[in-house]
Amino acid sequence: MTPVRSPAAATVRVRLTLIYSGLFLLTSVVLLVTVNVLVSQALRSHIARLPVAPGAPPAPGGPVARLVPQGPPDPIPGLVEDVVGYQWEMATLLAGALALVSVIVGWLVAGRVLRPVHRITATARRLSASNLHERIALTGPKDELKELADTFDAMLDRLERSVEAQRRFIANASHELRTPLAVQRAAIEIGLPEDVGEIRDTLLLHNRRSENLIDALLVLAQAEHGLDGAGPVALDEVTRLIAAEAGTGEVSVTAHVEPLVVDGDPVLLTRLVTNLVDNAVRYNHPGGTVAITLSRGVLTVRNTGPEVPPERLGDLFAPFRRLHTTREQGSGLGLSIVASIAKAHGAAVRATPNPDGGLELSISFPPGGAVTTAGEAAGLRR
Repeated sequence: MTPVRSPAAATVRVRLTLIYSGLFLLTSVVLLVTVNVLVSQALRSHIARLPVAPGAPPAPGGPVARLVPQGPPDPIPGLVEDVVGYQWEMATLLAGALALVSVIVGWLVAGRVLRPVHRITATARRLSASNLHERIALTGPKDELKELADTFDAMLDRLERSVEAQRRFIANASHELRTPLAVQRAAIEIGLPEDVGEIRDTLLLHNRRSENLIDALLVLAQAEHGLDGAGPVALDEVTRLIAAEAGTGEVSVTAHVEPLVVDGDPVLLTRLVTNLVDNAVRYNHPGGTVAITLSRGVLTVRNTGPEVPPERLGDLFAPFRRLHTTREQGSGLGLSIVASIAKAHGAAVRATPNPDGGLELSISFPPGGAVTTAGEAAGLRR
């Protein structure tokens, strides 16, 4: 596969081409001018040393005789000027041809020199948390480019070890943090008597919030470290299922879903849709609505609710930021997780406040990673 060249690399190639062709052309012009000047001087010097035929002497004692040409004029000086002029004309044409050849050769040589740089750039662009095992492995002489590639490979080794250590830490933290909370919840439910019901409910509420917070932090950490593996996910089925379960007595949820299959992690994509819908339901008012649309590779969730100032849109995706308080207070990580999961899947997130209150959140999936036609989606599901 041919690596994609960046504008910066193209600029460096143009500079190298200009340098190579300029030096080559300058050397060629100096050589041609020097040769022409030396040949012209040598030719005139040799012509000047040629013997000249004597003319008829005047009669002695007589009047000064009028000089009369004794023959046709000497053609040699004119021939010398013609030869020198032709030589300069040919030198000018040759210099122009050499300029064109030097640009072409300089462009090819610059591309050859920059080929290892393109290889390094292509490898860096392909890297993510799921393919940190890839290396440049540049072969060739031990020069500056080989040293750069080896240094990049060594950095990837350290980065891969760091990511693996973080993944192990997340897995261990997930187990170590969830187990005490589960034990605590069981102790509250079983150990406390019924006459302390209010205290029991409060402890269970905080226990549940702690579990939700830990789950949210772990999902956020997983999304920010990229995808471990990607496969076809029927996003329309996921959205339809979540929309059916999200309706409450106070907020109505409607969904208009078209077939869409995207490449990604099914758990993370399910969490993305869940957080969007839960956020739209939680930050709403009694009798409000939530409209979910999945069309042309764009997932849109629009809700009614309190007014969102445009200058506060940036705070929506910041961790632990809440614009409004609700009866069921969240962890403040819902939309942060949405943004991280969308980024891991190459999708774009856009938030737009509604004029009459509420918010419209849109997730645009990349065309290369999505199948939007009903026939292709059905074929992938089979």
